[in-house]
Amino acid sequence: MLNQYCNSLIKYSRWKTREVLIGNVGIGGKNPIRIQSMTTTNTMDTEATVQECIRMLKAGCELIRITTPSKKEAENLRSIKNLLLKKGYDVPLIADVHYTPNAAELAAKIVEKVRVNPGNYADKKKFQKIEYTEIDYNKELERIKIKFLPLVKICKEYNTVIRIGTNHGSLSDRILSRYGDTPEGMVESAMEFVRICNNENHHELVLSMKSSNPKVMIQAYRLLVHQMIKEGMNYPLHLGVTEAGDGIDGRIKSAIGIGSLLEDGLGDTIRVSLTEPPENEIPVARNILNHLKNRNNKHKISSIKKCNLNPFTYKKRLTHSIYNIGGNNFPIVLVDFSLKKKITPASFFSLGYKYSVSLDKWKITDQACDYIFLGDNHIDFEIPGTLSLIYNYNKWKKTQKGNPFLKMKEYMSASKLSSKINFIHTFFSDLNQSCISKLKKDKTAVLIIDTYNDNALAEQRRIFIKLLNHNLKTPVIISKRFSKKFSKDQLQISSSIDMGGLFCDGLGDGIFICRESNDQITFLNKISFGILQATRTRISKTEYISCPSCGRTLFDLQETTEKIRSATSHLKGLKIGIMGCIVNGPGEMADADYGYVGSGIGKITLYKGQSVIKRNIPTVNALSELINLIKEHGDWKPRGPDLEILHQSI
Repeated sequence: MLNQYCNSLIKYSRWKTREVLIGNVGIGGKNPIRIQSMTTTNTMDTEATVQECIRMLKAGCELIRITTPSKKEAENLRSIKNLLLKKGYDVPLIADVHYTPNAAELAAKIVEKVRVNPGNYADKKKFQKIEYTEIDYNKELERIKIKFLPLVKICKEYNTVIRIGTNHGSLSDRILSRYGDTPEGMVESAMEFVRICNNENHHELVLSMKSSNPKVMIQAYRLLVHQMIKEGMNYPLHLGVTEAGDGIDGRIKSAIGIGSLLEDGLGDTIRVSLTEPPENEIPVARNILNHLKNRNNKHKISSIKKCNLNPFTYKKRLTHSIYNIGGNNFPIVLVDFSLKKKITPASFFSLGYKYSVSLDKWKITDQACDYIFLGDNHIDFEIPGTLSLIYNYNKWKKTQKGNPFLKMKEYMSASKLSSKINFIHTFFSDLNQSCISKLKKDKTAVLIIDTYNDNALAEQRRIFIKLLNHNLKTPVIISKRFSKKFSKDQLQISSSIDMGGLFCDGLGDGIFICRESNDQITFLNKISFGILQATRTRISKTEYISCPSCGRTLFDLQETTEKIRSATSHLKGLKIGIMGCIVNGPGEMADADYGYVGSGIGKITLYKGQSVIKRNIPTVNALSELINLIKEHGDWKPRGPDLEILHQSI
């Protein structure tokens, strides 16, 4: 298969990787998907690091990574390991190394696994564009080999696993010069190191492709597997969205990136990176894995004979525009009020709408839903001008108000339809040739696709593949109704996986998350906007690319992130990187507009993009200096009342 990256697009099937033993924990092969995390303590503080490890283990962590910036930290890994054993914890430890090969070589003799970042291990990143001849490029590869080979030989001798962990933001100047800042460049960066290990017959490897952008991360892992298949390799995969941030945003980002790959059978160990204590990451990882439980493929999805969906490149599906849906419009958010017993103006307050009594006008926020499905309910008051209502077909026929919601059978047999817009509730089984023929001629139809399949992502992706194969340009709203048995935590994870993965592939013109009860409507609206923000298909707030902290961190990340958020959360569309140290600095921020990076004790360096603007600012002045920097570049907006947007309701 030309674009093969997984066993199947229509049923759950894990891609079989070779087994790698990290101490007494096996990953890959037939082993379960393992959960891991990373300490945030100073590695030289043995007691604090051990206590944090114990908290992580009690939460369910199976592998623990510890930052190892120099030889002294590498040596102290022995003390940490011994104290853990003394306290009764025999857990595999992983040394996290970036710029110091001598620390990696020492750590490889002590712990079970060493993580190296190809972009940092043998290269010094200067963000320079250099033209390489083929001879020059090969000389660079030989230089890398000389630098990396000592570690490979030690790992072979001590049976130590190497994780070759590429990060989107720390690609070398050499890779950037040839491949650009792309998923292809990420894959080649890792494969250079993999090939060196292969030539030395060292196969105790784990690979990762991390990015703070789930779209880039997903494409990179797919390309990596595709390349391994071509080269006859099957090394285990470590999945993670780096610098995911905190709170609901960090959880949604992680679920989309990790979960959509797991759905396709990719991934052998996962790490959720949150700007929170590491033990908070474990329940999120568990909820991601819970989403995949009991995958028995009992609901068969029809086979694919032709696929016009490219899994390696983002391209938004081409649709025609119907008012504010489809075409070049950003995805709309639809909220379900069909089960609500009483609807008043106050019902809209938590959905982004505010009513000014003095002005007798509605005001909307950036996270105000666009459509409300009322079913057979009714509204007897004036609604905001930007909000549109949808009713069940029979209700609409009687009142001629709002817009009709039809089942496919109703649509096919209807004697009367709206001349403006018709919402058609559709399952894969509905899309026969006669339906497709009618939809091709109808410029008023919007499909609301639904599924009862446990593997919702696969079945709804199959719908899109069918639409693409028939060149059908009808706009599509992605819908899923969740059982009321789902907890809030599981609901946000499962909806992010089911729907976010589709948006990352350019599929979907709207989102409609429902629940088998009328509670949590506000929460569902928030998740909907969170999924669109994480997939960068609709930006409704400031984005914070924040690292999860580790022993290298030079300030309190949680406290600092909250201060920066409080001052800048009104700057919709801006991306601000908050990094604890230079390792997670300009590179790891990747596409951030501004960067706030620890550069020493009590010192902050500010970036515009990947360029240093101000170095070593005292922490006490850093936030005001960041605000001044944003103002100097014309990106600052004063806080003010919500903008009132008035246009004709459909």
